[in-house]
Amino acid sequence: MRFTSLVVELIRARPRLVVWIVVLAQAAIWLFLPLIVYGSPPGNLATVLAFGREYQVGTDMGPPLSFWLADIAYRAAGNHVFGVYLLAQICEIATFIALYQLARAIVGGPQGVLAVLLSMTVVVFSSPSVEFGPLILARPLWALLLLHSWQLIGQNRRSAWFAWSIDCGLLLLTTPAAIGMILLVAGFAVATERGRRTLRAVDPIYALLVVIVLALPYLIWLVRADALSLPPLPAAADLGARATRWGIVLGGLIVATAAIVLLVILNSRWFAREKEDPPIIYRPPVDPLGQQFVYFFAFAPGIVGSFVSGLFNLDRVFGGAGVALLMSGLAVVVASGDLIRLRRQRLLRSVWALAVAAPAALALVMALFLPWTSTTELATSLPSAAIGRFFDDSYERRTNQRLRAVAGDPELASLIAMQARRPHLLLDAAPRRTPWLSIAKFNETGGVVVWRAQDTAGTPPPEIAQRFPNLVPEVPRSFDRLVNGRLPTLRIGWAIVRPKG
Repeated sequence: MRFTSLVVELIRARPRLVVWIVVLAQAAIWLFLPLIVYGSPPGNLATVLAFGREYQVGTDMGPPLSFWLADIAYRAAGNHVFGVYLLAQICEIATFIALYQLARAIVGGPQGVLAVLLSMTVVVFSSPSVEFGPLILARPLWALLLLHSWQLIGQNRRSAWFAWSIDCGLLLLTTPAAIGMILLVAGFAVATERGRRTLRAVDPIYALLVVIVLALPYLIWLVRADALSLPPLPAAADLGARATRWGIVLGGLIVATAAIVLLVILNSRWFAREKEDPPIIYRPPVDPLGQQFVYFFAFAPGIVGSFVSGLFNLDRVFGGAGVALLMSGLAVVVASGDLIRLRRQRLLRSVWALAVAAPAALALVMALFLPWTSTTELATSLPSAAIGRFFDDSYERRTNQRLRAVAGDPELASLIAMQARRPHLLLDAAPRRTPWLSIAKFNETGGVVVWRAQDTAGTPPPEIAQRFPNLVPEVPRSFDRLVNGRLPTLRIGWAIVRPKG
């Protein structure tokens, strides 16, 4: 007897509803989890906000759009990081909705749901979506670019040219990998007959003009900053190590797809029960060009991105794992054929839920239990609100002026710049990275210099004492983390640079 669960019936009858339910549920997890267990924002999010506060056209961290949007979201939420977390989840929702629209156009709505479900296990696991920045903002823009590219090449919809040009322009304002992404799309179009036919119209010229207008301010900044040159190529002696690095990055992408491989194996005939009559998810025949489109953009971004990472010795895949692996779920669905049989439905649901929830569960366990088993400090365990409030109030009481700038330890200074009344951040070890403030200007307008104290006297580190020779250290201030565990109390040394005049 055939058993068909309610979930399968919903996939068949209301595929769009299923997509919205799972995407919103996943976004809710990552929206409220950091608010509960994070004392400070993850990664370099505090630095992103510090750079966004200045509204620079360009910095060494890349194009400006993600930094501007982060600052706008932060201010809109009343100077609370909730606004940035919400913005990150909006990007995730937009990514998967755009992916579903693309999948529905190629394999139909029901199998499009399966493509989204599979891609969620990869994108969520390989790159969590809390740390908003260029990598997070690039995902929905890349998904929209692929959607509009298919509408142009596969469906011959000329009305999509304007949206395509907006996608390209915003990508150029988001990530340095944008040029490579656009070249991949252009390369696919040139390599196919229908793509070349699309490019013969006059519309691409107008689209190119829109792209140039959108990206022109950043392009001008690149020229003025002399930042158009590529990093130096490796020497011949380093090619072996760079090839190894390429293999490591590419292998990491393959490992990130482990959940998809497991689900495919569990759904294969090897584990099918005897006399089982599984439900079937049907699709109309796929356009051969659609198959080529899906396979190309499922493999090319990962291969090219990992090669660039190996060539220039980058820590992660160029462009981000969320971009490189976005089409992996749709590629598996296309390769599965017109009829997809869902065997062992309960087991498949359990494995899928575990794959999606595992990163959130891991973050919760690390925040609450890792401090009791290790002396490694989590960046998210620092009490940023208490740190920012203390130094902001202390400076105002001592000088009768609001805190205007903060320097010293980059991690601590970024947290204060975010949590206090948005003082300027000065990276005094590399002042060229913060061109809006110099050490001389800092000494003139005043501010707070902070560092991690190693003794009860609060002696500043030699490098900070050298850059600020007239510092008079204050009594170090101690702070408790969310969970101290085996970690020593966080002790911050600090000194006030009083404003001149």
